[in-house]
Amino acid sequence: MPAQVDIWEMDMDQSGDTDRASRTTAAWRAAGERGDVEAADRCLAPGIELISPLTASFRFRGRDQVRDVLAAAFGVISDIRYHTEVGDAATRALFYRGRCGQEQFEEAQLVRLDPDGLIIELTLFGRPLPGVTAVMAEIGPALLRRQGRPGRARVVAAATKPLAAMTRLGEAHLVPLAKPAGG
Repeated sequence: MPAQVDIWEMDMDQSGDTDRASRTTAAWRAAGERGDVEAADRCLAPGIELISPLTASFRFRGRDQVRDVLAAAFGVISDIRYHTEVGDAATRALFYRGRCGQEQFEEAQLVRLDPDGLIIELTLFGRPLPGVTAVMAEIGPALLRRQGRPGRARVVAAATKPLAAMTRLGEAHLVPLAKPAGG
């Protein structure tokens, strides 16, 4: 278990912008690995915008909406382990591996920070497809249940489970057909 890091326990006045960004992303990473919604929320700017890898139809805006997404995500994603971080004081890219049910996946997070070093924009990208569809099949219904919409949660679950099953089948039986010769 990683050491607990809380951005608000750090002395932000002694450091420059890059140190603020590093401290925020260190706190964000630690919160993600622990599945700690409250600690992750403290890394977010009030005007945070989350851009989902699953839809271009809408974005999650504001800490309340993003906190709901984080709570749903931490409820269905386990074994989060960050492995790479690159960037500067304004923009960071973070990468982790995790699990949703039986599916392993990897997520890239494009993190944009405001002048105070808080996360103002979070864009998510995932791979491989079976892992992403497993997350989709679990997180949508979990988020809808959190929002008090259990009927819609059942509809979304029923609609996404076949897609998740098809991508698992394709990964196991069809994708190997395209394997490079001699690979």
